[in-house]
Amino acid sequence: MTVKATSLASTVTLMDLSGVGRLEVSKTYAPYEILLTAGAIYFCITTTLSWLLRRLEQRLSLENMKTLNPTPLQQTEAVHARAGGTRKELNLTNSALAKEQTAGESGQSGQIQVGGVRKRFGQFQALSDVNLEIASGEKLVVCGPSGSGKSTLIRCMNGIESHDAGTIVVNGVPLDKVKANRDQIRREVGMVFQSFNLFPHMSVLENCLLAPMSVKGMSRQDAEEVAMHFLSRMRIAEQALKYPSQLSGGQQQRVAIARAMCMKPKILLLDEPTSALDPEMVKEVLDTMVGLAQGVMSMVCVTHEMGFAREVADRVIFMDRGSIVEETPPEEFFSNPKTPRAQDFLAQILR
Repeated sequence: MTVKATSLASTVTLMDLSGVGRLEVSKTYAPYEILLTAGAIYFCITTTLSWLLRRLEQRLSLENMKTLNPTPLQQTEAVHARAGGTRKELNLTNSALAKEQTAGESGQSGQIQVGGVRKRFGQFQALSDVNLEIASGEKLVVCGPSGSGKSTLIRCMNGIESHDAGTIVVNGVPLDKVKANRDQIRREVGMVFQSFNLFPHMSVLENCLLAPMSVKGMSRQDAEEVAMHFLSRMRIAEQALKYPSQLSGGQQQRVAIARAMCMKPKILLLDEPTSALDPEMVKEVLDTMVGLAQGVMSMVCVTHEMGFAREVADRVIFMDRGSIVEETPPEEFFSNPKTPRAQDFLAQILR
């Protein structure tokens, strides 16, 4: 707004001075003296305006910082204090917080049922008769070569991609073309993308506030409390007022996870969350994911991080050419894969 105002003032001033200058030149026939005088007046006016606007911006910025967030730590404490907590409570263990956020969750035996699902992209068969059931609280790792249908499968689970045939039922709600069903499922299913997909024009905090306020209808104060709660858990609360472009890849992915958690999902889908990261940043995101896996919500993670799969998975799904080739506990999958295709894959990825 200030930039627009400055530009407008400069343009109007220049046009006025030029008009007056041309008028005086036509009267006095002394162009050099008149134009030099007009230029000096223009310089004085624009310099003074620029200085005043700069001081005004600095003053407003300082007042906003004092009101909104003198320091990131103070903002974290202030937001949490409105919830009636203390700074110590921000250090809840991963397991305790996960149990808290999923309190009251139903104990149904299967949160996601996938039956005979097929999906094509033109002539390419991305998914072919996929059958899968994911139990409440289960941690599932999906692995396989590129193009095997892993990402397509989890994108179909929350309706980002529509499946061509078969059925997908999430928490008893069929995922079909009925908008109300899709909206209900998306309120309970969080998604973390491999390329972060943060809104670049919004701050970290605003990215986390958007869904709870627009989808769940939370007040800004309540949404801020939840957002700072999960940003603190992701150890990224001090970056709340920064924009995504000011963060490292690992920090952006932790923000993306916090954003998904702000909806308090019963199911969290992660689509290769470390594939776009530098090796140095992989560990900080994996540590975050390990912490999430200690909770009671269901988790489906597409990844090539086999160490993570060994540590947290209840079950490993191996896919190839759009089908589930192998489905087994992690210790059995890594020590004794049954199919030649899985054996070849592990030989390549673990060497």
